Amino acid sequence: MLNLLHLDLLKKGKVLLAFSGGVDSTALFHLLHSHNIIFDIAHVNYHTRPTSDQEAQSAEELACAHNLRCYTHSCRLEGKNFEHRAREERYTFLKYLVEKYNYTYVLTAHQLNDRLEWLMMQFCRGSGLPELLGIRSIDHREGMTLIRPLLEHDRDGIEAYLSQHDHSHFIDESNADERYTRNIFRHRFSTPLMQEYREAIKRSFRYLEEDNAALIQSVTVENSDELYYFKNPKNRHSLIVAIDGILKSLGHVMSGNEKEFLKQGTSLIIGRAYCASIEEEYTFIAPYSTEEKMDKKFKEVCRNAKIEPKMRGYLATHPKALEVMLRLKGAQAPLQCD
Repeated sequence: MLNLLHLDLLKKGKVLLAFSGGVDSTALFHLLHSHNIIFDIAHVNYHTRPTSDQEAQSAEELACAHNLRCYTHSCRLEGKNFEHRAREERYTFLKYLVEKYNYTYVLTAHQLNDRLEWLMMQFCRGSGLPELLGIRSIDHREGMTLIRPLLEHDRDGIEAYLSQHDHSHFIDESNADERYTRNIFRHRFSTPLMQEYREAIKRSFRYLEEDNAALIQSVTVENSDELYYFKNPKNRHSLIVAIDGILKSLGHVMSGNEKEFLKQGTSLIIGRAYCASIEEEYTFIAPYSTEEKMDKKFKEVCRNAKIEPKMRGYLATHPKALEVMLRLKGAQAPLQCD
């Protein structure tokens, strides 16, 4: 039987498995059951294949056979960039379930091949270490704690496990379609490398995670309304990683140019949706607003406190957030709000 990462955590928390019915999630389903982990499953039907409805029905039947709850979500996504929109739809559904039913952990069935493919794609996009290690065994997204218990097992080992135990599963035909970038990396690069250097690749990821933990200083993020803030870490790279993490949790992925600008600059409007302001002691992130109705008293308070002008549109209509910023900046006289 394959070992699972973070088994001690899974035995203590309330667990929700993102279940597609494919090779990886089916293996994880049966491994959780074998380890006596109590869990439920969530399945999204995108209606992209002739077997989509059959897969959704099979997920419900499998859950019922093991006395588990199965949550299903049906959607049809039109237009370009299907993978990205499907991912966002899936995580929105998972977040809804976590908040409604108080799940502690959300499990995804990413495995070692997925991790290598991601690293290769990010490497070819000019990314840094945190982005190269974007698929981690424990991660946080939009208030959810994500765990990936299969991350040290490769695809061949997982398929062998399913075959050995005669567990049925569905095959996603899109995995063979090289119109998707990830499949190009999978077929041409990651699969041959994994077959030849599996153990070395596994060790390298362990070392990289250790190095990343040593290099990147973690921060404690707090918020008031939609204003997010944290005390600045000692190095700029950790600061950029923190900003990027906050924005990802809000559904925005920073571009390489935005990250490069923030390495030297102190404020930036990001994606026309958010403003980041790097102060001497704290960094603030808030929705970007061009609110023009600012009275003289408000403007004077902002000038005296040296509040970044790009932040003022949002703060003009959010007095609690303004009071927090004034306090953290050491303003002598907080604004009195009616």
